[in-house]
Amino acid sequence: MTTDKTPSPPPLRGRICLVAGATRGAGRAIAVQLGAAGATVYVTGRTTRAQVSEVGRTTETIEETAELVTAAGGEGVAVPTDHLDPERVRALVDRIDREHGRLDVLVNDVWGGEHLIGASFGKKTWEIPLDDGLRMLELGVRTHLVTSHTALPLLTRHPGGLVVEVTDGTTEYNATRYRENLFYDLAKNAPVRMAFGLAKELADSGGTAVSVSPGWLRSEQMLEAFGVTEATWRDALEKTPDFGVSESPV
Repeated sequence: MTTDKTPSPPPLRGRICLVAGATRGAGRAIAVQLGAAGATVYVTGRTTRAQVSEVGRTTETIEETAELVTAAGGEGVAVPTDHLDPERVRALVDRIDREHGRLDVLVNDVWGGEHLIGASFGKKTWEIPLDDGLRMLELGVRTHLVTSHTALPLLTRHPGGLVVEVTDGTTEYNATRYRENLFYDLAKNAPVRMAFGLAKELADSGGTAVSVSPGWLRSEQMLEAFGVTEATWRDALEKTPDFGVSESPV
């Protein structure tokens, strides 16, 4: 009696994914896990080894994310992209179409507004600089709309496409809690509704959309904000006990 021990191929081998906003945090972790499942993953963002975005961080780049995807077993492809610029997004989608002729998974994880929210938490709408508030909506809502509008014709070319809208807070959680200020609240609730609407529209092509809230993450920025590392993160619990429910995105 012989036993076939030939390993099964990775479940996403041959699948083409786009993680929009994969520089750090949840986006990076999602991209790496897609790579671990064998997928080809296009990772995008504004921070590269040659250029820093308005977030102002130099320690995480899309090139590094792509390397992590490849190391996990997939193929990582870094494409610098400002998802507020329709032409840049169109060039990205055209490249994916040209190189593979399909898109199976779109993850909308673009945000990059952390530098705007700290000083605005707990303030009334009219106390927040209007430009800052509108920028939150551009980064957290408009980017998702531009990307979906541009990428979905390719994703719907083949049945079974999936759109993942990443946000902060589940429907149940956000339904009873005001998310710090009106602009931030809108930015974090909108992706839930986007997923609902896109699921309706994708049904005819055999696709679907879901909204995902990773929860309180010990992302690179969060660890830095608390002055701890992944090895010492529990040192922050004395000052902020709620941090105890946080999880590493890695």
